[in-house]
Amino acid sequence: MPDTPPALLWFRDDLRLGDHPALTRASATGLPLLCVYVIDESGATRAPGAALKWWLHGALAALRKALEERGGTLLVLNGDPETLIPALAERSGAEQLFCHYRYQEEARQQDDRIAEALSERKCTMIRSHGTLLRPPESVATKSGTPYRVFGAWWKAFRACGEPAKPCGIPDRLSFARVPSLEGGFRPAREEDLLLPRHPDWSGGLQAQWEPGEEAALEALSDFVTHGLTTYESGRNELAADGSARLSPYLNLGVLSPRQVWHRCLGKGRPEDRECFLSELGWRDFSWYVLFHQPQLPYRNLKPEFDRLIWRTDPAALNAWQKGRTGIPVVDAGMRQLWETGWMHNRARMIVASFLVKHLLIDWREGEAWFRDTLVDADVASNAVNWQWVAGTGIEASPFFRIFNPVRQAATFDPHGDYIRRWVPELSDLPDEAIAAPWDAPEATLRKAGVTLGETYPAPIVDLGIGRDRAMKAYRATRRS
Repeated sequence: MPDTPPALLWFRDDLRLGDHPALTRASATGLPLLCVYVIDESGATRAPGAALKWWLHGALAALRKALEERGGTLLVLNGDPETLIPALAERSGAEQLFCHYRYQEEARQQDDRIAEALSERKCTMIRSHGTLLRPPESVATKSGTPYRVFGAWWKAFRACGEPAKPCGIPDRLSFARVPSLEGGFRPAREEDLLLPRHPDWSGGLQAQWEPGEEAALEALSDFVTHGLTTYESGRNELAADGSARLSPYLNLGVLSPRQVWHRCLGKGRPEDRECFLSELGWRDFSWYVLFHQPQLPYRNLKPEFDRLIWRTDPAALNAWQKGRTGIPVVDAGMRQLWETGWMHNRARMIVASFLVKHLLIDWREGEAWFRDTLVDADVASNAVNWQWVAGTGIEASPFFRIFNPVRQAATFDPHGDYIRRWVPELSDLPDEAIAAPWDAPEATLRKAGVTLGETYPAPIVDLGIGRDRAMKAYRATRRS
C-alpha cells in the first residue's frame, strides 16, 4: 500500500477533463489521482449498442492520451463495478472516490450499493452534478410535483437563471501509479470488447466522426461560428448541414452541456440562439422525465396505449432497418443511420412515424434499433423521442398526427438532394418524381434506369392504407 493513498476518480458518462466537477473536487484534495473506467458487464444497467461501443472506444483512447500528456493514465476494467470499484479502493488504499451523479434508476441504485460497499472499506463516495445543465430535482412545480410538459418546464428552467459557468481543467494535477492488479483483476482489452471485428462495419463511422475532447471543442467552435447563425431556418433542411452534430460528444460527456450553453451566449441572432438552447434544454428535460418516470424506455407513459394492438411483421421491420421500404425519404434516413451512426433530426421523426403508424410496429422496436445503431444513443432522449412520435409519452405528438413522408420530403428536401445522397439508385429521377417514384410515368422511370421491385423496392405499404390502418387501431384503443 502506498504511503499516500490516491483519490479514485471514476469516469462514466463524462469522458473529458474540462468542466469536470468531480475532477475539480478530487484535485482539490491534493492527493494523487487514480483514474478508472469500468466497462460494465454486470447487466445492472443498459449495455451500450454496437455503434456507441465504437464511439466509446475512441473517446476512452482520447481521454487516456489527454491524461498521459499530464503524467497520468486511465485504467480501464471490465466486469461488475459493484465488485471492481470496492476492490480497487481496497487494493489502492483510497479513502475517497469521486464521480458524477447518474440519473437513471438502475444506475442510481447501483451507485448506492457501491457507496455502501465502499463505506465498509473506509472509503467515501463523493458525487457531484456534472452531466446535465441542472440536476433534475432542481426544477419543480409550485406544489413540488414534476412538470409533464416541456414548455412549462422550460419556462421554469429559464426562470432559474443561466446554468452555472463551466470550470476549466485544474492547473495542477498529480497522479498515482496503478497498483498491482494480479489475481484476475486485469485491465480490459478495449479493442476486443468494443470494436467490431468480423465484419468490421465501422468504416462509415470512422469517415464521419473524430472522437475526443479536442475534436469536440473544435466542432463546438465551428458550430457557434457558422451553424448557429442560421440554426432556426436551416435545422430542418434534410440536405443542408444545419444541425449542430454535437449530440455524440454530449452523449458520452466528451463535451459538457454547460460548455455548449455558455459558448453560445451572445452569439448569433437571438432567435437562432434561443431555438438551439431550447433543443439543448430538451436533452435535460428528457433526463428529467427519465428521473421521475424510470419506466420511460420500457413502457408507455400513457397507460391507455397498453391496449393498442401492434403488428408483428419481421419482414417489414427488417425492410425499415435496412432502408428498403420503397419510400425514398424513409430509406434515405435509415441508410444514413446505418452508414454514419447518425441521422438528421427531421429524418428521425419521419422514419419513426412511418414505423409506428404506417407499419403499426411497436415503438420499442424502433427505440432498440436506434439504441444499437446511433453513436448518440442517449437512453433518455431516445426513449422520449420515440414516445413523442408514437403519442404514448407524457409530452407527445397525438397518435393521429401521422407524418406523410412524401409531403415531408417535398417540404424539407424539395430538390431531392438528401434522397439522391443516400438512395443513389434514384439519383437520375427528376425532382418532381424522386419522393414518390411509384406515381411517376413509366417513361420517366425507364429514362432514369429505375424499375420498381428490381432496381429499387416497390413500397412495402400503401401510405393511405397504412394511415387508415393506424387510425382504425387508435380508434379501437380509445373505444376499449
